[in-house]
Amino acid sequence: MNLYNYIESISDFPKKGILFRDISPLLANFEAISELRNIFLNEALKYKIDYVAGIDARGFLFSTLLSQDLKVGSILIRKPDKLPGELYTRTYKLEYGESNLSIKKSLDIKNKNIILIDDLLATGGTLKCAEDLINDNGGNVTLSMVVIELVSLKGRHKLSSNFYSVLKYD
Repeated sequence: MNLYNYIESISDFPKKGILFRDISPLLANFEAISELRNIFLNEALKYKIDYVAGIDARGFLFSTLLSQDLKVGSILIRKPDKLPGELYTRTYKLEYGESNLSIKKSLDIKNKNIILIDDLLATGGTLKCAEDLINDNGGNVTLSMVVIELVSLKGRHKLSSNFYSVLKYD
């Protein structure tokens, strides 16, 4: 199955000059999402994993599916003001400003092998922030995976973990 057929390219969204890669058609098709799930699972099975962590918000769609298949827990890596309680937080730069990602301190990630998963890798800022958030607090990001990689932006070079992307665009 060619999963590229299930990605819609939308010009000038969310702003002029951006070519947005929309995964909605892929998610809406049972065969396509099943194929994607199998691809992620086959890659993940190469590693010893304790948790799968999804990055807010589209990463959650894939992390929960994969964690069920691997029979491990799923960790939510959230954007600002989305988690209650004590948090580990890491800040990263955006095109105009900065943001942060957080996980709950109550989670036992010390010495745990963790897969990070998100929908897209562009410049690598968000995924690198999530990787640092886990690693700096005792976890071990073993593998980072995305549905789509924008190869020309070279985001994968910022990561220290193993990396896998299903679909690649320039």
